[in-house]
Amino acid sequence: MTYSAAINEAPVVLVEFFATWCPHCQKMMPVVDKVKAELGPATPVIQLDIDQNNATAKENRVDGVPTFIIYKNGQEMWRYSGEIDGNELLAKVQSYK
Repeated sequence: MTYSAAINEAPVVLVEFFATWCPHCQKMMPVVDKVKAELGPATPVIQLDIDQNNATAKENRVDGVPTFIIYKNGQEMWRYSGEIDGNELLAKVQSYK
């Protein structure tokens, strides 16, 4: 699936760009898993390793990891780089539903 197709898969989509070697990303993994479980299948959470998806990361101007991007109807609505509280992230995604 292409990135464009993925971000248009549902009305609201959360994307996380991460790296396996990044300590902040490692700390966020269980948080993102919890957010993913709370959101359910109607709101996809797409996780992309920047080392395996380098071109996509560059195309989306990802300078640091983790970077979270919320899309609504395929349009970028919000972006955040760094660690974020799980409840804050969940609330931010739900605010675009």
